[in-house]
Amino acid sequence: MALQISATNPEHPALLLELPWHLPLEEWPQEHLVPLPRGISRHVVRYARAGSEVVAVKELAQRPALREYELLRDLDRLGIPAVDALGVVTGRTDEEGGPLESVLITRHLGGSMPYRSMFETTMRPATMHRLMDALAVLLVRLHLAGFAWGDCSLSNTLFRRDAGAYAAYLVDAETGELHPRLSDGQRDYDLDLARVNISGELLDLEASGALHPSVDAIEFGTEICARYHGLWRELTRTSVYPAGKYHYIERRIRRLNDLGFDVAEMQIEHSSNGDTVTFVPKVVDAGHHQRQLLRLTGLDTEENQARRLLNDLESWMATQDDYAPGDPLAARPEVLAHRWVREVFRPTVRAVPLGLRGAMDPAELYHQLLEHRWYLSERAQHDIGLGTAVKDYVENILPRAREPLETPASE
Repeated sequence: MALQISATNPEHPALLLELPWHLPLEEWPQEHLVPLPRGISRHVVRYARAGSEVVAVKELAQRPALREYELLRDLDRLGIPAVDALGVVTGRTDEEGGPLESVLITRHLGGSMPYRSMFETTMRPATMHRLMDALAVLLVRLHLAGFAWGDCSLSNTLFRRDAGAYAAYLVDAETGELHPRLSDGQRDYDLDLARVNISGELLDLEASGALHPSVDAIEFGTEICARYHGLWRELTRTSVYPAGKYHYIERRIRRLNDLGFDVAEMQIEHSSNGDTVTFVPKVVDAGHHQRQLLRLTGLDTEENQARRLLNDLESWMATQDDYAPGDPLAARPEVLAHRWVREVFRPTVRAVPLGLRGAMDPAELYHQLLEHRWYLSERAQHDIGLGTAVKDYVENILPRAREPLETPASE
């Protein structure tokens, strides 16, 4: 069987042909590899460079490789946080013509870390709680989309910083199944697997001495269930309100927005006697603040980053002379937002040398600068300004907090 490369981008096959497909992945020479932290996997996985891209290459049998490739593409179409599938290579043979396993190729997720790399220094319990929050949000989003993961674990997840929190991304979809809708039994099965897997992974860290002594591995495994159920209930529960209290419905929608979700469709029913109104959010989409920031500025960020940047944008707009909400002659929010990007966001980010940014993307860097400005202003008892904050951050914070994992994304 001849070598075949199926790719999502017409440019990828030519770049991928340069990789040594005639060698088992374990024997690839260092000149093709990129030294990035890897998580635990049942398969051989390597990071390689294909042109200007860093890709993750996973060796597995042809059928599961093709299946996972299609599932990851489905998740991308559904807007679910997962690694991008770039291609599948089949028909591999060694130099003597012997068969080699197929490989799945995904794009490396910039600024992300596998959980084991995050535990190289003992992680504080508060940070671990944020990881559980991120994983619970990811699992809820998958289930709302009808995707049964089948192997939810810390090992099958990558984490990116998201304005003081974390965003979780699915890495391994090999055991997944996509359905029009999941039953309660399917969701409970996924959740129980997550509980067992996470407890086992934390017990393994405990045995190696990498777990904080105050952390109970079993309790943290159970925590994912409580966080999942609380979020699922808030997103899907039926609310019954007194007739005429329509602001209650608006308040419920705002609460969902604050959690980062949009109500794309709703069902409202009046009782037969007209005393009550029943409200059910029918379709709930994640990324409320992401979409709002993208529409206004063109910046594509994580959800919490978007929330923080929107707050800064609104504060800046309030200081502009041509900002007058409701005035048809005033500048439109989109115009002001693009001015903020041009005059505030980009100059601020570019004031930080590329070599000091490490793995932080521009949105996370801007959030860190806002946090540092707040800290310095509190200490000085007056607003010290963003320029002063950037200067102090570059001189005193970045040199000792650098994460030189990769070339950062351009702004």
